[in-house]
Amino acid sequence: MASPRGGRSDVLVLAILGLLHESPMHGYELRKRLNALLGTFRAFSYGSLYPCLKDLLAKGYVAIEGEPRGSRSRIVYKITAEGKERLNDLLAESGPASWEDETFGVHFAFFGQTAADVRLRILEGRRSRLEERVAQFRATLARTRERLDNYTFQLQQHGLESAEREVRWLTELIETERRGGESPAASRRVPERDVLDETRQTEPKEKRRNP
Repeated sequence: MASPRGGRSDVLVLAILGLLHESPMHGYELRKRLNALLGTFRAFSYGSLYPCLKDLLAKGYVAIEGEPRGSRSRIVYKITAEGKERLNDLLAESGPASWEDETFGVHFAFFGQTAADVRLRILEGRRSRLEERVAQFRATLARTRERLDNYTFQLQQHGLESAEREVRWLTELIETERRGGESPAASRRVPERDVLDETRQTEPKEKRRNP
């Protein structure tokens, strides 16, 4: 199992290669697209984009399209054949690192390029993780309700409801995947930031409890 740090690094590589697989991009455009894809997560720093691109260039996963001319010319990056192989390897991963809060939304954003069996395993893993979270929220509320002020209680209740809502959404997606088709809701492209915001909202807030 990859370490959390390795998982975050891999998902940044996945995001970059996945976006470049759609079309070549210059650095500024790639940064804007990553902002939509990763912007809600503090674990990612835009200062890591260009070092990551440099590493991908060195490994041959990414190449520069054409020759930059002049100091103001923008370098255009494109994915290579080796990069496509690496992307396929990342898209095939379906272990715990692919359904955590900081990675699930990125994997989901590239489900159109992901094999059906892998999509199903990721969705089932994510649902299992959220079901655990729902149980934790309920246990916490039952144990600490009398010690919580109204605002903290409302925050905990919001977290519980968000997790329950995502479980229902995941269940619908899983049933659709098992039928081998798309539901009308799933067939529409889900805004990347909306998916990531939803996963972020379900994080436990136990640290906010009163002593």
